[in-house]
Amino acid sequence: MKKIIIWALILVLCGVGLLLTRKKITQIIIPTCRSIWVKAQHYPFQDTTLSIDERVEDLLSRLTLDQKLNMMQHSNPAIPSLGLPAYSWWNEALHGVGRNGQATVWPMPIALAATFNPETVQKVFEEVAFEACEKYHKARKTLTSRSLREPIDYTGLTFFTPTINIFRDPRWGRGMETYGEDPYLSGIMGLACVQGLQGGKPGQDGLLAAACLKHLAVHSGPEGVRHEFDAQVSPRDLWTTYLPAFEYIIKNSDVQQVMCGFNRLNGEPCCTSNHLLLNILRNRWGYDGMVVTDCWALNDCWERDTVIPRHRTHSTAAQAAGAAFNSEVDLECGNGLDALRTAVDSGYVSEEKINEHVRRILRTRMRVMMPLKEKEKAPKPSPALYEYLKPVDAAAMSLVLLKNEKDLLPLHKGKTKIYLTGINAADTLMPLGNYNGIPLHTVSIREGLSKLFTLVDNPRNADVIVYAGGLNPELEGEQLEVDIPGFYKGDRTRIELPEDQCQELEELRHKNKPVVLLLCSGSAIALNGAALKSEAIIACWYGGEDMGTAIAKTLAGEYDCFGRLPVTFYKSTAQLPDFSDYSMQGRTYRYMTKEPIYPFGYGLNYGKYHLEDVTYNAESMTVKGRIVTDRKSPAGKMSKTVQVYLVGDDPQAPRKQLVGIYNGNGEYFNIHLDPFWLRRYNEKTIEMELPKPGTPLHLLVGLSSNDKNFIKITSEYSE
Repeated sequence: MKKIIIWALILVLCGVGLLLTRKKITQIIIPTCRSIWVKAQHYPFQDTTLSIDERVEDLLSRLTLDQKLNMMQHSNPAIPSLGLPAYSWWNEALHGVGRNGQATVWPMPIALAATFNPETVQKVFEEVAFEACEKYHKARKTLTSRSLREPIDYTGLTFFTPTINIFRDPRWGRGMETYGEDPYLSGIMGLACVQGLQGGKPGQDGLLAAACLKHLAVHSGPEGVRHEFDAQVSPRDLWTTYLPAFEYIIKNSDVQQVMCGFNRLNGEPCCTSNHLLLNILRNRWGYDGMVVTDCWALNDCWERDTVIPRHRTHSTAAQAAGAAFNSEVDLECGNGLDALRTAVDSGYVSEEKINEHVRRILRTRMRVMMPLKEKEKAPKPSPALYEYLKPVDAAAMSLVLLKNEKDLLPLHKGKTKIYLTGINAADTLMPLGNYNGIPLHTVSIREGLSKLFTLVDNPRNADVIVYAGGLNPELEGEQLEVDIPGFYKGDRTRIELPEDQCQELEELRHKNKPVVLLLCSGSAIALNGAALKSEAIIACWYGGEDMGTAIAKTLAGEYDCFGRLPVTFYKSTAQLPDFSDYSMQGRTYRYMTKEPIYPFGYGLNYGKYHLEDVTYNAESMTVKGRIVTDRKSPAGKMSKTVQVYLVGDDPQAPRKQLVGIYNGNGEYFNIHLDPFWLRRYNEKTIEMELPKPGTPLHLLVGLSSNDKNFIKITSEYSE
């Protein structure tokens, strides 16, 4: 018993000693970690008066091989001897800073695409970038020993956005993350995102953040088999549909990252494809930024999995790493560090090649890590539709008025009695879409309408029925665990409005009240029966934190800044080719010959207008004209959208394709046509080429891709 008491006393004393020691260690270590940069200020790579290239070469010369390899994974550990804190490259900003606490949630990209206004998109991502910088630098001021030593995902300034894959099929659940089905629209909207997010000018040292074009290339479902899927694509479709937006943004911006996709392209995994990453991206396009893998994409090349079907194109992880890093992949989002080390030891990848990768990594990291005071501020965009853009403005500009029978809308604010129903009426998660942050507030449709209208509990007492239906992000999205009729793994198996909603709308029609159908979704929905008979229909998408307010103010006539459809609204699933067939034949407005419900580019306003005096100057490649208002808008002003299409003169070329947009509220429009979008595919050279001088150009100028009153212009191409 005496021995037990003695040992107990010893343990107690040891415990007290440990607590005291831990306190002292904490007092010493944390300040030391916080001052880690101060102790290493004598290295040239930390001198921001030197050029980025000089700083990169100095730091590169000080790294060991193991330190270089560590940097080629998305989670970079700290290097205390050089004063380098830990850093994770993985962060999300699809429509606001995502997965990093409270942040503004803007409309989803498909909704932003519907604005048909790249200035709006650029302004949105300027706001996102400054919010991200504020978060990042605030966090750096309160660094802990752990955050200095260990990389923490979703805390950095390198963002895996924008998604510029072509939304070729409305069944793809991730289509909401894209800028629609058209290469031109995807290109100009994606470019605006990059310019807003990164700020600055090409070649300028300091960047607000680093954008990333994804997913190169030909990635648009099916989600359930994406880890093994082999997209078979003809050279013509590759160059005319799937690649142009990537190429355009790369050639017109300083975009810092490009992400290769999960899928295979014509038999070869995108992340090990020399043809895609070397021949096209590096050699043809001259891209010298970072190539990043989609997260754990390299595992699909070698892993044998009984649960998730995979490519299994490589025998070992080291061989897959060798194929990727001996090609053009610079950074793996994943955990294949051991495989990379084995690849280097086995001679699959040389240290010279490693230096090439790390050089790119360091260049981008230094540019975004510069203190804010040393970054040149991004130039402000030219005036947009509104002097100050807020989430509610962006949401209102994304709404697309598809039908307004007998001018039912707008409704009388404060007077109209509304019976509101439908699965999305009170949902506060639906407006946020996916890849979102946590907003300080979210306004549901019910909450928004309740502030401007009298909501009643019985349709018999209502003047109007508002039905908030459609889909939600729990049904469509990235590789979801969903397997119910109409939905599978985040994709849809049928594009019609869910049957239970059709039945509800049928019952509501018997109430003999006009119906306003609000379609909330990330993609096109086929309508028929009672749904199609609704007196007014608005495509609302997933509009962000102030979606409910935007809808209410628009219904009240305070906004008339409606957008246009960035995707075709097909009549039924039967109009679509097989989902896994990547041929563009019969797909999107560019190739389909069947009549849709609502065509790409379609949309109405409360006010009405038409075009007059439309001309084309071949020398300046400019379409000009006058916008004549037929009926004034109840909002006082309205957005006006003019679209220019190029008519195909080759049986295999697109029937027509968007090549220019005007969006504003002026009386006149002026649209410059970029020669890039006038290029044609050469079957012999397998390249996109400019037309020869004197080649006829057939242009259509109108208000949608299927305008019945298109103004036709025939001219000649002039260099």
